[in-house]
Amino acid sequence: MDLTGARWRKSSRSSGNGGNCVEVADNLPGVVGVRDSKDPTGPALVFGPASWRAFVAQLPGRD
Repeated sequence: MDLTGARWRKSSRSSGNGGNCVEVADNLPGVVGVRDSKDPTGPALVFGPASWRAFVAQLPGRD
């Protein structure tokens, strides 16, 4: 999948010390991209919007 036009933003739950950093791109029609900010040219996961919402809803602290 071509994610060239993705606008990546760091997750608010990522640590600021260079450790575990996740970036999300939700500006593309019909998909949400997820990647490791330490490897921006590496692989990215792609989810459908409903699947992404279901995943995020299950994260701890999201009640």
